[in-house]
Amino acid sequence: MNTITDAMNAVERRAVTVLAGLYAFRMLGLFMVLPLLSLYVDELPDSTPLLIGLALGAYGLTQALLQIPFGMLSDRIGRKPVIIMGLVIFAAGSLLAANAENTMGIIVGRALQGAGAIASTMMALVADVTRDHQRTKAMALMGMSIGFSFCVALVLGPVIAAWSGLSGVFLVTSMLAVLGIILVVFAVPNSVNINSTHREVGTVPALLLKSLIQPQLMRLNSGVFILHFVLMASFLVVPQILEQDLHINRDEHWLIYLCTLLLSLVGMVPLMLIAERFAHLKTVFVGSVLLITVSQGALWTGSDSLWLYCGALLIFFVGFNYLEATLPSLISKMVYAGGKGTAMGVYSSCQFLGAFAGGALAGWVMQYGGTSAVFAMCAGAGSIWLLLAATMEQPRNLSNLVCQFNGEPNHFADAVSSVRELSGVEEVLMLTDDKTIYLKVDSINFDKNHLKSFQ
Repeated sequence: MNTITDAMNAVERRAVTVLAGLYAFRMLGLFMVLPLLSLYVDELPDSTPLLIGLALGAYGLTQALLQIPFGMLSDRIGRKPVIIMGLVIFAAGSLLAANAENTMGIIVGRALQGAGAIASTMMALVADVTRDHQRTKAMALMGMSIGFSFCVALVLGPVIAAWSGLSGVFLVTSMLAVLGIILVVFAVPNSVNINSTHREVGTVPALLLKSLIQPQLMRLNSGVFILHFVLMASFLVVPQILEQDLHINRDEHWLIYLCTLLLSLVGMVPLMLIAERFAHLKTVFVGSVLLITVSQGALWTGSDSLWLYCGALLIFFVGFNYLEATLPSLISKMVYAGGKGTAMGVYSSCQFLGAFAGGALAGWVMQYGGTSAVFAMCAGAGSIWLLLAATMEQPRNLSNLVCQFNGEPNHFADAVSSVRELSGVEEVLMLTDDKTIYLKVDSINFDKNHLKSFQ
């Protein structure tokens, strides 16, 4: 079996680096408008809080609806054609929003941006161009690119807008999409395993219901829904409060975001140490959900104190950044063998649906109840998540392994039986057609070297 751990080869390094950069470019374009839309769209003649909220969250609805179908389409016609098509759609949506003269035009443009739903296809391409034992490392790098793009976007968006307005931000986004197309055409290698089913990355339709109804996965899916619900709702209100109530010029908002984000990254460190080194993952997880809830409660007070708002934002970003990094890891730990790709597809859809619902519902609540009602709603959503998190199982230190059997086909069943008997093996899924074994193992008690005897 293929289980030897070594470094990425040159082709893998190039492919993962380019794809991580491409993913970051795309997410950068989506995130840059978060601290801007409620300020600039509010100046349009047809603007209402509800329409601004829809403009914020519109991309989430189309992204959630289309990402799994796009992934399946890429299984049929290839990864790169689907990625290029998605980037063309994304660029078109950005150009439409850049030239919009009313709020509805921006809503349509944002929805079209989300329709370029290539996240699952890009993850499948990463799986195609990496070996089994390098895939986890590659996926981690992709995840890091998302976190990096989020932090950069909150600072870079206001800086670009100060120079060229909201339309300039959308134009930069379209240029990033064009750059992405060039990278795909000239720098991304072609798939080498396009006919393979990567259950740790791709969605298997037959497993969708199982991923939806498993109790622990339901808690995590509900959690990421609420996390992005609160994120979108907050960015509908916070920029306006900074400008209108705290009298901070919108050209200087980036300083607030930069300081709070940098401090929040420092604040994440002790949380990660306590969770991983001292095995208090659930305690820290629940505590981070509490931080989200407390931050919204603090903003709900409606105080005109800049320090209160900065402190609340800092608390929010500490909790948000930790949870955003931890939730995918928890999905991996709690999902059944061979179901990681499907579970992550459902998880991502819940994330994008949360973004849509947060923007749309917060807009409606703000229109009829004001800003304090939005924060009250978010604090309530955080309280629901707190109950869900408190009742989840203590996450075990489990890992997913994929093994390709290279021996004689008639010895495959015997090899699988032997693997089942190894210490630390929790679950085994065998796929006879491509001689692949998916394992769920206890990371502490399982020794990967035992698998070498089954090569």
